[in-house]
Amino acid sequence: MFPYRKDIHIGNMIQTELERQGRSAAWLAKSIYCEKSNIYKLFRRESVGVKQLMIISEVMGHDFLKDCYEPTE
Repeated sequence: MFPYRKDIHIGNMIQTELERQGRSAAWLAKSIYCEKSNIYKLFRRESVGVKQLMIISEVMGHDFLKDCYEPTE
């Protein structure tokens, strides 16, 4: 079992990765079929549901689930 990171804020992680990719909140909203205002609300959330995170990970090409766990040696 992998220990999960207790200090994560998934909304910040998504926003940071979106900016790193040079993409906008409008792009993400269109990609996951929701309103742009919901993306801004997502950025403020510390946690999101696994299904939603999997969808976001897929459209952004980034494994956010993996980012939630610390590697063990």
